[in-house]
Amino acid sequence: MAIRPWLERFRSDVVTIEGPVKRELEATRHLVAHPDRPVFLPNLEGGPAVGNLWSTRDRVSAALHVPPDRLLPALLQAQAHPKDTNLVDKAEVLRETSRDIDLTALPVPKLFPKDAGRYITAGVWVAEWKGARNLSFHRILILGKDRGACRIVPRHLRHMYNEAMQAGEELKVAVCIGLDPWNLLAGGTSVEYGVDESRIASALTDACLAKPVEMVRLPNGLTVPADAEYVLEGRLIPETHDEGPFVDAVRTYDRVRKEPVLVVERIHHRKDAIFHIIVGGLDEHFLFMGMPREPAIYQAVSRAVPHVKAVRLTEGGCAWLHGVVSIRKQHQGDGKNAILAAFGAHTSMKQVVIVDEDIDVFSDRDVEWAIATRFQADRGLVVLHDVRGSSIDPSARDGFTSKLGIDATKPLGGDPAMFDKAAL
Repeated sequence: MAIRPWLERFRSDVVTIEGPVKRELEATRHLVAHPDRPVFLPNLEGGPAVGNLWSTRDRVSAALHVPPDRLLPALLQAQAHPKDTNLVDKAEVLRETSRDIDLTALPVPKLFPKDAGRYITAGVWVAEWKGARNLSFHRILILGKDRGACRIVPRHLRHMYNEAMQAGEELKVAVCIGLDPWNLLAGGTSVEYGVDESRIASALTDACLAKPVEMVRLPNGLTVPADAEYVLEGRLIPETHDEGPFVDAVRTYDRVRKEPVLVVERIHHRKDAIFHIIVGGLDEHFLFMGMPREPAIYQAVSRAVPHVKAVRLTEGGCAWLHGVVSIRKQHQGDGKNAILAAFGAHTSMKQVVIVDEDIDVFSDRDVEWAIATRFQADRGLVVLHDVRGSSIDPSARDGFTSKLGIDATKPLGGDPAMFDKAAL
């Protein structure tokens, strides 16, 4: 739908900052002040922008016309059964096209004081190599009018880049900004190499909205979501540059690395386009980082125990390092089996709490109540030492960490009067 219709739909939640806003740190102050509400900056230096648009599960579920508790099953179904997109001839994002590139003129903010510079943070990249296609998130540090240094994590796009460099070729890419939530969820999804994540987005919209995702072809041959606000069309070249520091999901500064350089050849955008900003360590970042990982945890735990009700990567754990899983316990060891399965499915997670299905995993208070009333450390605690962890965890040692599993399920055969909440 693009961003303006979403702002109109959620207008009762939207905070509009009417006055001029500078790109240097000022935009961040407004976004941090309203972390769970869309913040519209019509007069941001360089052009209109929005942040925190998709900062709640309720807003994403409303966009997909499903209840919040059906988001996980919908994602599971879409990842298991991708569907073709619909290629269209025209799109509003191609209305304005320019080869006169100036990234420095865009409404791209510097978010935190020690960041290396101004960063594009909400871009979903599209790339193809030898028949494989990939959608993924990667931040871009603006280096000049047509160049940026890109933090490309060691997953599928990095593999494509390495293969292209070894073959003596540059890698054609497109960076899409201002996408609908289904395309953002697809961009955060980790699936097997070669699976086209845009087909996952299309399966999601087909199931929830009865329509496929529409794509449009760029001059360089790549197809991108037709409803984007901006598309940067370019190539990754055999050159690296310092990237970082930058505030990542844990709200600390990520270190400096040598990263690939992007050269932008064309900018496409809608008339009166709105730029999308995602602030590291705020809920919108958490949502598109964590929610796409929850189906993998659900599937793994489902193979270990008879029934899983819900999975959540928590905001307090940066939607990456801490999780909660609710199960229907049928055997005494189900809680511990669920702990080990969850850690195996999401290796970055360092703490997981297993609760019964009567506990609301989306309520921190409910989860803590389960720990307080149903957990005993001498029989429900699992600690793993020196195992692979997350690169964004500042307390990890060379990528290795210790992990904590908490079995906060009721003991089988326990007196319900001792463990169940009183109800009217």
